[in-house]
Amino acid sequence: MRTSVPTSSPQPDATADEGRYLALKARDARFDGRFFTGVTSTGIYCRPVCAVRTPRRENCRFFTLAAQAESAGFRPCLRCRPELAPQALVWSVQDASGILVRQAVRLLASPDFWGGAAPSEGAVARLAARLGVSDRHLRRIFEATLGVSPLQYLQTQRLLAAKQLLADTALPITQVALASGFASVRRFNAAFATHYGISPTAVRRAGTARAGDEGALVRLGYRPPLDAAALLAFFAQRQIAGMEWVEPGEALVLRRTVRIAHAGTVATGWLNAQFEPARHRLVLQTSDSLHPVLPLVIARVRALLDLDADPEAINATLHAHFPHGDGLRVPGAFDGFELAVRAVLGQQITVAAARTLAQRLVERFGAPLATPWAQLTRLFPAPAVLAEADGDALGQLGIVRQRQAAIVALARAVGSGQLQLHSSADVGATTAQLCQLPGIGDWTAQYIAMRALRWPDAFPSGDVALHKALAVQGEKSPARAAAEASLAWQPWRSYAVIRAWAGSQGPAQGTVKLSNQ
Repeated sequence: MRTSVPTSSPQPDATADEGRYLALKARDARFDGRFFTGVTSTGIYCRPVCAVRTPRRENCRFFTLAAQAESAGFRPCLRCRPELAPQALVWSVQDASGILVRQAVRLLASPDFWGGAAPSEGAVARLAARLGVSDRHLRRIFEATLGVSPLQYLQTQRLLAAKQLLADTALPITQVALASGFASVRRFNAAFATHYGISPTAVRRAGTARAGDEGALVRLGYRPPLDAAALLAFFAQRQIAGMEWVEPGEALVLRRTVRIAHAGTVATGWLNAQFEPARHRLVLQTSDSLHPVLPLVIARVRALLDLDADPEAINATLHAHFPHGDGLRVPGAFDGFELAVRAVLGQQITVAAARTLAQRLVERFGAPLATPWAQLTRLFPAPAVLAEADGDALGQLGIVRQRQAAIVALARAVGSGQLQLHSSADVGATTAQLCQLPGIGDWTAQYIAMRALRWPDAFPSGDVALHKALAVQGEKSPARAAAEASLAWQPWRSYAVIRAWAGSQGPAQGTVKLSNQ
């Protein structure tokens, strides 16, 4: 899913602030990440779930973004750690200025965009060029909407990422600086001291990681309700032996091998994620080999498990249609290319058959990887490997010729950089690109948009399970009738799809009509 922002000017609202203070007193996890509280008597800003004694009302100032709190002179709390809060995701019909700011914040919040560049006017110019506006216009709209500049927001994101690395890993300070998007340790130290009044080494001493620990723990918050068992059951039904291991029962654990290509390097390793429903958080452990790209890993895990969803906004639209689905989330993807290949393999066949084909693909083309668990031994094949796969090798796995062509075309497009399959990609342009590839039609493109691009309003209108849920299977054009009926679910149709599938025992892949596939 995509990061969004409020569209109104961040002026104090007395009525809203009274409500925020009540949420703060109750430590209500439903509001985690939706606002931050700056305490004037301490100069610290906290999450609503912070366990410290509730400050007096007259000492509280409320902010929608961490960057706003830091711009006002507050430092992040070392106890509740604002960098662990879920992102604030608000989707609505907005004017052009609001949409521009939403897109800008989404890109600035993504570690993929940081690219190791120092926080300078060059970063704003690069962002403005990506959005198709002048940097002056971008700064003006951004500051008018949020009360902070794009550079201030970017700096806050980088510093909070660095703070997390310092507290939760044993990475050297130089690697922390580079992983957080700073071009040099000197710039990093200066920014840290200026913003927080404390040195990086002091934060490291106060952290939880110890040198030599394998896989220091990171705790990631989310807003309830979240049906962790249902989410993990979705993954368990599709897990590939050797690459994934899911325990959706009492343990609520997901483990898998991962590969991340970033800034010209490739990191491989494993992750272990366990839900703690009572505390509304996920405990994430990764191999040491992934610590240099930990901000990227965290962002992808949050997308994989949809930890940034706002149930209150979603359920306000969908509860009347799906009263038993309030805790359901949209299962994401750790790697967009992997998800796209698996979507192609699943065209017009059952989930079990698709899993068998994916299993064979991993066993034939996936690289071996050592992990602490016997159940995890291989990586999903890299784009470069599948781009060179010949038809005979793929055909021996039971993959028909049409899907062979789609997989190779996907691999070449992703490997060349022409196709981006992650949450920062442009949805319209990306789905159009996908449909131009051989063997990929609208259903597959919408499924990829829903899970890999994290588009909350994706809708595979040709899905038979949706036709049944909407009682349009007898219509002359059920796909068109489904699309028209789904308008009541906007902008949360991806969540409606998951709820409809849950009510009909999952997507009926074996009977879905897929155009151009």
